Amino acid sequence: MGDGRHDLIVIGAGPGGYVAAIRAAQLGLDVACVEKEPALGGTCLRVGCIPSKALLEASERYAEAKHGFESFGVKLSGVELDLTRMLKRKDDTVRALTAGVAGLFKKNKITRYTGQASFASRGLVRVTSSEGTTELGAEHVIIATGSKVTPLRGVELDGDRIGTSTEALAYPEVPGHLVVIGAGFIGLELGSVWQRLGAKVTVLEYLPRILPGIDGEIAAEAHRVLTRQGLEIRTGARVTGARREGAGAWVGVEGAEPIACDRVLLAVGRSPNTEGLGLEQVGITLDERGRIPVGEGWSSSVPGIYAIGDVISGPMLAHKASEEGVACVERIVTGHGHVNYDAIPGVCYTHPEIASVGKSEEELVEQRVLYKKGSFPFMANGRAKSLGAVDGRVKILAHADTDRVLGVHILGARAGELIAEAVAAIEFGASAEDLARTCHAHPTLAEAVKEAALAVDGRAVHF
Repeated sequence: MGDGRHDLIVIGAGPGGYVAAIRAAQLGLDVACVEKEPALGGTCLRVGCIPSKALLEASERYAEAKHGFESFGVKLSGVELDLTRMLKRKDDTVRALTAGVAGLFKKNKITRYTGQASFASRGLVRVTSSEGTTELGAEHVIIATGSKVTPLRGVELDGDRIGTSTEALAYPEVPGHLVVIGAGFIGLELGSVWQRLGAKVTVLEYLPRILPGIDGEIAAEAHRVLTRQGLEIRTGARVTGARREGAGAWVGVEGAEPIACDRVLLAVGRSPNTEGLGLEQVGITLDERGRIPVGEGWSSSVPGIYAIGDVISGPMLAHKASEEGVACVERIVTGHGHVNYDAIPGVCYTHPEIASVGKSEEELVEQRVLYKKGSFPFMANGRAKSLGAVDGRVKILAHADTDRVLGVHILGARAGELIAEAVAAIEFGASAEDLARTCHAHPTLAEAVKEAALAVDGRAVHF
């Protein structure tokens, strides 16, 4: 097709948008992708999942070298932090991966436009950049613009002393005292990074527990483990405001003394990023939480316009957006496409990791679903003992009558990898007995999954 006219326009080049664009090109469509940032990959790759994991890995190795090797018979002296080099490694990782996405666009002949996209009308998208305005036309348009940090009343972001995860990925020095507002995945991960590197970290959470949405029993155990590591976690703490004061910051907490600190990280959640899209031009109305309502096939109220990822309902997870992107495109081209929302894992990359899929125990109780549960601690697992990583457990919830796996929750070393087995089990409708009867290599951490499945029927062997 000629310039400006395509079969499909994807707005946003994050893990939802770029994956959708690639799958559409594989299926033979002429695809354009509009991204306002010069680097592809979205928040996740540029200033989210990838750089945070690079810092988590680096900071964990530093902490191990400083405090954890002696028990293995390895004595070190003179361990020093080179923060500049650590941050450079993080940036190099991001650059390599964003370049990789650009290479995939080129390989799949996807036309890339840089600028802010907005609807002029149905099927007509304007791309505005410093170089001017370009009009693109397509029969199908997918909105995959992701999310942005949710503000908090009274917290005055200055992009320096009081900032978001973006700033917390690049502090030029280790803060003496970092206050983290919010005890979700982002707050606990980045709080862990800077605590390992030497900062005093205070985490303030409005709710009476950490990790909202995670199984309560697992979250409570994670709270104990993270506190033992040195994080100061205050639950039931309502932040009334935060502002810069001199070279540091001030944080107000209802019913408590204000906190003077060096830096503040706001991490209370994320909101759909739909500003500037011109949705009113095509008659799309957002719901009460600012999301784009979608129906079957991720179609909006306007024919030919679809939405996926963080701008619609559901967990704000990169892999959820990718699955929706693929399924949405396949539905457009083939008429078939499906995402099993009961099989979307979530992972918090603290140490130990926290991973879950399916229903929590609280959800099953609320929904009045009869269930059985089995649990197995890593302290009884041979591989965990040899790794020196005995914190945590595997918890499996199965239907009381059918034994079908309904939820799996893991706190422990490499939980983010172990959860894949549980996701596959739920995807294929497996029973706890199926997991229990599956041969697992010995000695492995995955044996804890087998033992937890055995425990559902009260017959764990090693505990």
